[in-house]
Amino acid sequence: MKSVLFWGRYGNYGPDYPRNRVVESVMSGLGCRVSRFLPSLSMLADVEYSLRGGKKPDVIWVPCFRQRDLPAAVRYGHRYDIPVIFDPLISSYDKQVNERHKFDADSMRGRRLLEQERKLFLLADKLIADTQGHADYYHEMHGVARERLFIIPVGAEESLFQAHPLALRPVDEPLELVFFGTFIGLQGVDVLAQAIQQYDGPPVRWRLLGDGPMREQCEQLLSAMPQVVFEPWGPLQELPGRLVTSDAILGIFGTSDKARRVIPNKVYQGLALARPVITARTPAYPPAILANEQSGLLWAESGDPASIIAAVKRLHERRSELPIIAEAARCTYENYFSNRVIADVLRTVLQL
Repeated sequence: MKSVLFWGRYGNYGPDYPRNRVVESVMSGLGCRVSRFLPSLSMLADVEYSLRGGKKPDVIWVPCFRQRDLPAAVRYGHRYDIPVIFDPLISSYDKQVNERHKFDADSMRGRRLLEQERKLFLLADKLIADTQGHADYYHEMHGVARERLFIIPVGAEESLFQAHPLALRPVDEPLELVFFGTFIGLQGVDVLAQAIQQYDGPPVRWRLLGDGPMREQCEQLLSAMPQVVFEPWGPLQELPGRLVTSDAILGIFGTSDKARRVIPNKVYQGLALARPVITARTPAYPPAILANEQSGLLWAESGDPASIIAAVKRLHERRSELPIIAEAARCTYENYFSNRVIADVLRTVLQL
């Protein structure tokens, strides 16, 4: 039985962040013995682990968002010839420079941040990316060799997000479309709000779940539309039940380079629930899905409200086929993003 040590204090994203839960669960299912080490001080964590008398694992896994925990994990790993695998999920440089525009790429702080992160990413023996787009980014921007990069989709917690048959509504009832997530530019929720405001097709009930800096702006824009409902976040365990009443899930529509590299949780979870998903067509998706018009995904274009409207109208035109589209969505999840797919990659990464 191979032992895997999750190394890092996760802060707000905690050990219970969905990505970490899925990976830990799949590892356990593969017969790995998984443990956690949450150091008191990231930079001296190797000393702390030794003083605590921690058992030497076969593999050290530094989970998502924990760039600051990587150096100490690598020191400990190299000391005892233990491979270190890093699953960053995001690039801090990408987030600060390209998403938040906190620093210019050509500024001293921007260049310094990139150089620091390049050095960090090169420390790990293997680096995990969630999409091909992120793998390409880590190779091109951070110099990570292709042979050290492995793609593991974020997937969904399959104990929660299980396939639910989609029942056809009476034809005189509006379709129900649900967006859930953080109201930020990456999600393109402002683009979605414009599409809802401009929508001129058959009746739709729009539900928008979540919170974030752009929610107030969206509420103001759509305040005169009774067919639009805003709902707060709730416990994750309740989310599947709130989603399966819908006829389709709305994904992301942002225009940033980062938005084009990610597949968000909502897409994985929507497909796992066997719900059609309307989202932006981006290079983050496997080419076979992009080329398949029967995948359960209906494509819009990034930053284009008119294309979202067109996708909703296409869904209406195929209303009688919705259960078939829903089954195709679940098949896409099974074939490309499921825990079984994640397990196949982990067997290679962990050398099981």
